[in-house]
Amino acid sequence: MLDIGFFELVALAVLAVLIFGPDKLPKVIQDVSRTLRKIRQFSESAKEDIRSELGPEFKDFEFEDLNPKTFVRKHVLDKDELGLKEIRNGFDFKSEMAEVTDAVHGRESTQPASSAGGSGTPDLLKKQATRDVGTPPPFDSDAT
Repeated sequence: MLDIGFFELVALAVLAVLIFGPDKLPKVIQDVSRTLRKIRQFSESAKEDIRSELGPEFKDFEFEDLNPKTFVRKHVLDKDELGLKEIRNGFDFKSEMAEVTDAVHGRESTQPASSAGGSGTPDLLKKQATRDVGTPPPFDSDAT
């Protein structure tokens, strides 16, 4: 829940004993737990009020769905009606980035050309690879 390990918990307990003392510590713990219980009750009653105000058409509404990650995961990625997993797995960005990096640095590609060689599309980065290492790249004022 709070991602607190054993040593952190022990350190918090020792710190609480040092700050409040062993005689006041039970009273402080009761007060904190009572306050947390009241906050929890308040939030639950607010959620119920919102659900009752929204009406019966929103009876399956969950407040966790307001988080964008949860909403997308629940409504888009779980159903996968569009085949997004196949599309996402079809891209191999690591090999494409390696080819671009090799072309920029003027090295020969260490990986075989996957789709560029077989599809007939020209490799636009080959012109940059033939440039001398000591010369700066051409300046394009439209690109800046």
